[in-house]
Amino acid sequence: MGGQSLHVLNALDVAKTQWYHFTAIVIAGMGFFTDSYDLFCISLVTKLLGRIYYTVGHDKPGSLPANVSAAINGVAFCGSLAGQLFFGWLGDKMGRKRVYGMTLMLMVVSSIASGLSFGKDPKAVMATLCFFRFWLGFGIGGDYPLSATIMAEYANKKTRGAFIAAVFAMQGFGILAGGVVAIVVSAAFGALYPAPTFQVNPLLSTVPQADYVWRIILMFGAIPAVITYYWRMKMPETARYTALVAKNTRQATADMSKVLQVEIEAEPEKVEELDGRRGRGNEFGLFTKEFLIRHGLHLVGTASTWFLLDIAYYSQNLFQKDIFSTIGWIPPAKTMNAIQEVYKIARAQTLIALCSTVPGYWFTVALIDKMGRFTIQLMGFFFMTVFMLALAIPYHHWTVSGNQIGFVVLYSLTFFFANFGPNATTFVVPAEIFPARLRSTCHGISAAAGKAGAMVGAFGFLYAQNAIGLRNTLLILSAINFLGFGFTFLIPESKGKSLEEMSGEAEQNKIPTRESAMEAGLEVRTSV
Repeated sequence: MGGQSLHVLNALDVAKTQWYHFTAIVIAGMGFFTDSYDLFCISLVTKLLGRIYYTVGHDKPGSLPANVSAAINGVAFCGSLAGQLFFGWLGDKMGRKRVYGMTLMLMVVSSIASGLSFGKDPKAVMATLCFFRFWLGFGIGGDYPLSATIMAEYANKKTRGAFIAAVFAMQGFGILAGGVVAIVVSAAFGALYPAPTFQVNPLLSTVPQADYVWRIILMFGAIPAVITYYWRMKMPETARYTALVAKNTRQATADMSKVLQVEIEAEPEKVEELDGRRGRGNEFGLFTKEFLIRHGLHLVGTASTWFLLDIAYYSQNLFQKDIFSTIGWIPPAKTMNAIQEVYKIARAQTLIALCSTVPGYWFTVALIDKMGRFTIQLMGFFFMTVFMLALAIPYHHWTVSGNQIGFVVLYSLTFFFANFGPNATTFVVPAEIFPARLRSTCHGISAAAGKAGAMVGAFGFLYAQNAIGLRNTLLILSAINFLGFGFTFLIPESKGKSLEEMSGEAEQNKIPTRESAMEAGLEVRTSV
């Protein structure tokens, strides 16, 4: 009654962990390293931009107007949202590999251009910076669905979750690298161009050379992307795209025979029979009743949980410096010069990344194929809710001198469980549960929902904090995390299952035996 699926897909599912798996993780992961560096490094330099371009009078250091700050922090997310939808769709139409190089080159050019933002007045400089950061985000957005899909389609089913999570975990190293680069650059410029604090001499506290600091930090993100480009172009197209979407099993078999270093049978007769069966209605599209029945709730689950997570995650990450200043962990701006402030902000964010963000990612990598995606995501949302409530309810206690360390510990734990939780699993799951011909598109839709949440966090947090205070903002974020906990129940568990089992393609890809073929009304040739 059963049947056989394509040998090339079976070979990938049961392949032992080999060198090519680690190569794929590094190649795809370096894209994510660059993504996170570029997205988060802007939060390290916004205070500096305010001092350079918006200092008026001698009362307090300049700061970016609320609308400019929100635009600079949020415009890359607008680009990412558009890029995730566009490149996700294109990855299913043109193939993963062909589109993969486009996104990387766009990131390289836009990173460099962001650092070269020009203009005769502050408004022109900010407008130029926003323009290039939009296109930077557009390239970064494309990397999300493509990296996840490529890694999912290369991996075996036993350790697939760990491999996809490892690609995403490079985001932690990108955030860490952003902090380290900012520390090194600001320390170097601080030593070369010493300046008094703002309260000693407001005019001299921002040296002209400080304008180079933020530009160097932003442009550094192009370096890992350039290094990765050559290796990205050498990767063969994934076998699942070539066999199931492009329907060229000979090419898929040849590619994977080289990668796995084994002989795999091409099976052209199976492909002909599969094509005949697919022609009778199995090739449903995204906007069809069949997709809605099979995967509609799954897409709602992946999109809604990613949306809710990113509201909380990005509002915390982008505005760490404001939170640290509010509780007194970073000294008042008046007591520092412009470059010292960059150094102190970068040091605080690097410590958070080192102690909570990076470890959280790698806990997910280690345990995702043991605990499962569903359990980790549920646990992550639960503890994020608990720790944010622990920050918000006794908020005034944390602002008292001597209690700041406790605030930072709880704050770090929310990041730990975001990364050992939904921040990783929302990236992994959409790459596993949808059909190959729609996988990149559906991942792009889910990721775009996440970036919509990031924009709510980036634009909304700033205004919420000013209007209702940090305590009430943290209470709202707690409620958002609890909603994410609830929507997680729409997501299926994919641990230990093949991509075809999860997407429903396993049944389509099986070649019927004599009995089942007769039942289906198909002609069967028996061998002598």
